[in-house]
Amino acid sequence: MGDGGYRIRDQQAVHYITFAVVEWIDVFSRQSYRDIFLSKIRESQKSDGLNVHGWVLMSNHFHGIVSAKEGSSLSHLIGEVKRKSSIGISQAIERHESESRREWLLELIERAGSANARNGKRQFWQQDNHPKECYGHEFTRQKLNYIHQNPVRAGIVDREEEYIYSSARDYCGQKGLLDIDFLW
Repeated sequence: MGDGGYRIRDQQAVHYITFAVVEWIDVFSRQSYRDIFLSKIRESQKSDGLNVHGWVLMSNHFHGIVSAKEGSSLSHLIGEVKRKSSIGISQAIERHESESRREWLLELIERAGSANARNGKRQFWQQDNHPKECYGHEFTRQKLNYIHQNPVRAGIVDREEEYIYSSARDYCGQKGLLDIDFLW
């Protein structure tokens, strides 16, 4: 977008974000990689001021409704989660000798890294986040529903609260995998 449309302008506002693995690789089909990613989200929640209002982690992408606590920059927090999870997951792939896709995965993330001057050796996540400010209740509810329906539309579960890698469980009164700052 020529006008800088996909940018976080208000660093404390609630935003809907999406980020995907390079080449849309289904890396999160492995629990160990999902665990690493979620640990980086939890670290940012506890230490850095990230508020998670809604989320879903699919096999190759993440959707979230997030904000930053006062004094924190949402752009910076998202960048740090992506950077730290990229390093952690890339190292785990490298060390995981029984990973059947190891050479192929490393080749793809190294190729993406070498093609982008802003990276070092590897690039795990696509560059952008497509942030959209949640400017009203209707828009925010639509995005939360979209997030929670992702695994249903993908045919993974019949009901959104059945998918454990999502905040749908929290919004249905169950405890999910991440702490949620409820929107309503």
